[in-house]
Amino acid sequence: MQEERWLLPAGIEEILPPRAQVMECLRRELLDLYASWGYEFVIPPFVDYLDSLLTGTGHDLDLKTFKFTDHLSGRMLGARADMTPQVARIDAHHLRSDVPTRLCYLGTVLHTHADGFAGTRSPMQIGAEIYGHSGVESDVEILRLALLTLETAGIGDLYLDLGHVGIFRGLARQAGLDEQQELALFEALQRKAVPEIESLIDEYRLSDVPARMMLALATLDGKDALERAATELTAADPPVRTAIDHLRRVADETRNWLPEVPMHFDLAELRGYHYKTGVVFAAFVPGWGQEIARGGRYDDIGRVFGRSRPAVGFSTDLNSLLRLGTGIDERYRRAPRVFAPWSSDPDLRQAIARLRREGRQVVTELPGQDKGARELGCTERLERTDTGWVLVAV
Repeated sequence: MQEERWLLPAGIEEILPPRAQVMECLRRELLDLYASWGYEFVIPPFVDYLDSLLTGTGHDLDLKTFKFTDHLSGRMLGARADMTPQVARIDAHHLRSDVPTRLCYLGTVLHTHADGFAGTRSPMQIGAEIYGHSGVESDVEILRLALLTLETAGIGDLYLDLGHVGIFRGLARQAGLDEQQELALFEALQRKAVPEIESLIDEYRLSDVPARMMLALATLDGKDALERAATELTAADPPVRTAIDHLRRVADETRNWLPEVPMHFDLAELRGYHYKTGVVFAAFVPGWGQEIARGGRYDDIGRVFGRSRPAVGFSTDLNSLLRLGTGIDERYRRAPRVFAPWSSDPDLRQAIARLRREGRQVVTELPGQDKGARELGCTERLERTDTGWVLVAV
């Protein structure tokens, strides 16, 4: 049987016309949007040293990363599965600014297996980061930019899900959990597996107050979660109460800017727990089932690169934006196509140049081609008349 060389690996896709053109138009519009907010564009390498790619990101990203040996250095390399660590290195090692730095990026990342975020093994990741500011204001700016990204892509019917990893982390410290115990409870909380949480609490012999608060954490989700947390977690140590207060301030300030966006809280949803340090968020579209954009604060990620600065950012997948956006194809509709004969006539060359400046696509006939204007998607053609070259309908 002849090998089917046109097949692609599972989870890998190629983008064909006209979708590729629509994607490129959206890419340009988003990068122009970020530039208008003062975000500078960076292009990290697709392949990097493995220890740089996995800096501060935890076990999950390690499992997603393709790994191989560099024949020049003998060191382990990886194909990037997330651009965030690379951008953090750029800020910490190369830019070394003393003022807040705003960076944005876009590029393909590669995963060993597809996840729910993009449903592919080769997402086109786009995102933005702020380095050098630790306040509510930078959290809210990133949230606003993330939602404006979705709006630009034609996604309007969405809601925000907010949490803060410092709440569970603080409760784990207050309960005196070791690393293995903390991880086991973390995983049970992600599944909202209350019987399992109760069993682990008994196994670890937590005292009454920490046990009650840890169990309550699994139920603290919904629009009123912060109000209930004030009651359920009243005996928590100061770091927990500080985290709750910070999350409340972020939510209040976000409502000031985006009062129309529904907001949901889940204090047990800990996206990126192994490297996030503060607020975490995700945007959801009804009926999609997975987040369409996600982000949060990760203040320690630049430490290994020689300079630890506060950091907050978000990312999304350009393919998913195209899949869920409405009106994008219409907005980026291909310019009208004109068919022109092959000729060195100076008047024809001037006519073609003028049409292209006006935004039309001009396709030149190649001698010997079998098909003509209609087959190439042209609606008009240039024909010579007594008054010069004119457009006529195909």
